[in-house]
Amino acid sequence: MKRKPLILLTNDDSIKAPGLRALIEIVKPFGKVVVVAPDRPQSGTAHAVTVNHPLRLHEIAKEKDYEEYSCTGTPADCVKLAFKVVLKRRADFLFSGINHGTNSSINIIYSGTMAAVFEGALAGVSSAGFSLADYRLDADFRSSAPYIKKIVSEVIKNRLPDGVCLNVNIPAIPENRIKGIKVCRQAEGTWQEDFVERTDPQGRKYYWMTGVFVKTGHGKDTDEWAMDNRYIAVVPVQFDFTANKAVKPITNWFI
Repeated sequence: MKRKPLILLTNDDSIKAPGLRALIEIVKPFGKVVVVAPDRPQSGTAHAVTVNHPLRLHEIAKEKDYEEYSCTGTPADCVKLAFKVVLKRRADFLFSGINHGTNSSINIIYSGTMAAVFEGALAGVSSAGFSLADYRLDADFRSSAPYIKKIVSEVIKNRLPDGVCLNVNIPAIPENRIKGIKVCRQAEGTWQEDFVERTDPQGRKYYWMTGVFVKTGHGKDTDEWAMDNRYIAVVPVQFDFTANKAVKPITNWFI
């Protein structure tokens, strides 16, 4: 009898986040599900790992085909701890999200959601991250559920090439307005940031970072264009950051 796939779920919005709860219900029918997620919000932590204090795990649920744990660390910590401590065998798949807010374009480098996905890919596990372009805590994930189910199904059926994972971004619109799924590239973009200076009751200065995302590229083959035009954007990404087109020109500097 063929054994069920072992699927690890995580996120960066915390174990209690509605997006993770929605993802759990979507993925449960596909196999044995183990959830290891941060015990508090970890948005913007990127690929940080904890090295200066111990990590703690708290068991929340343990049933035949479902286990759930919270972790005091970052999303990357959660994946590392799951692979080395929690799981009794190698995970077959890893899915992260559903994030409250987009991780399209340059946002991927700040994303704890996608850091967990990269950590899965580094371990040779087919991995994908899901983000809904709605930052509200009460965001409605119902419209995205059929599409996430479809993507999860295809990842499980086909698996991903070694070193490749998926960054999936979903526009916050009703299901009947979504045109479909578009595989595309990461858009060019940047954050124009500023810091608001304030003073605490003790007279000490502190700062709040603010910022506006600015698109610097407008190709019709990008994730930003896809979402603006009512498509779910699927970007295949890799953790090899080598700028291959620059290798030869820079080599010439030293000849």
